Amino acid sequence: MGPHPAVADVRRAVRQSLADLPQGALVLVACSGGADSLALAAALGFSAPRMGLRAGLLTVDHGLQQGSASRAHDLVRLAPALGLDPALVLPVTVGTEGGPEAAARDARYAALSEAARRLEAAAVLLGHTLNDQAETVLLRLARGSGTRSLAGMPGISGVYRRPLLGLSRARTEEACAALGLQPWHDPHNIDPAYTRVRVRHDVVPVLTAALGPGVAEALARTARLCRDDADALDEWADAVLAESRTGSGVELAVAVLEKVPGAVRRRVIQRAAVEAGAPASALAAVHIDEVERLISAWRGQRRVDLPGGVGAVRRCGTLIFATANNLA
Repeated sequence: MGPHPAVADVRRAVRQSLADLPQGALVLVACSGGADSLALAAALGFSAPRMGLRAGLLTVDHGLQQGSASRAHDLVRLAPALGLDPALVLPVTVGTEGGPEAAARDARYAALSEAARRLEAAAVLLGHTLNDQAETVLLRLARGSGTRSLAGMPGISGVYRRPLLGLSRARTEEACAALGLQPWHDPHNIDPAYTRVRVRHDVVPVLTAALGPGVAEALARTARLCRDDADALDEWADAVLAESRTGSGVELAVAVLEKVPGAVRRRVIQRAAVEAGAPASALAAVHIDEVERLISAWRGQRRVDLPGGVGAVRRCGTLIFATANNLA
């Protein structure tokens, strides 16, 4: 008898995600104790030695709930039975910047990245599922995000890998039940104070009731298609940026930019502005649109001011990005 189908699905996803790693590489799984990351941890512990890889576990103690330290140490004690060594608790202090969700996420990723660097890990696995991807797409759609944002969470981003983006949350719960693992149910996951929780428990069920089953799968598929499109547009934009360069600073030939579609042109503008010193996080669509008008709707406009004290101006057929003082 083979493994339960849900267990086989999770193991297959892990093998596919790690297929490119060299023999002997260390792979860590970030495990909160929830069904998604617990199923992932069990699958990694099973699959890694059969692939010639080493496997370990990291669990972050945010210190936001009573008993969090005890739960974290319970996971570390479980790790050897799952075939995971080393197993470490990473205590963090959660700040307040950006709100509780963003602050906890920033603290978590900082701790995971530092541990991966210290342990020289080739990859850190995250337990995000198809449902998480669907929720991410809805959240970003509500913010009016572009193609890159609607692409959702990537399968691979630096040291981080998300093997479960093609599997549902229910599938990981099935896997845990089949393996006799008892997931921890985080009370934050049912707290309506969090935007993602409201999307999960209020928005997605309404969409499913109105449109029928398969909404989460369709949203996750949209993310994949948007990612393919965004990757292609980004590659095109990189080529256009290189072709349009003129002069020694961040100076681009308008004649080159005029020939490409707006979706590519706006990406080139964003890259040029960041290169000139504008903070990427502060650059909004309104800034990019105003600079684009210097190309597509030229009427002799004056300088466009951008975040970080950077400006853009059109002179003699050249779009120039520099600090405001240098454009005077």
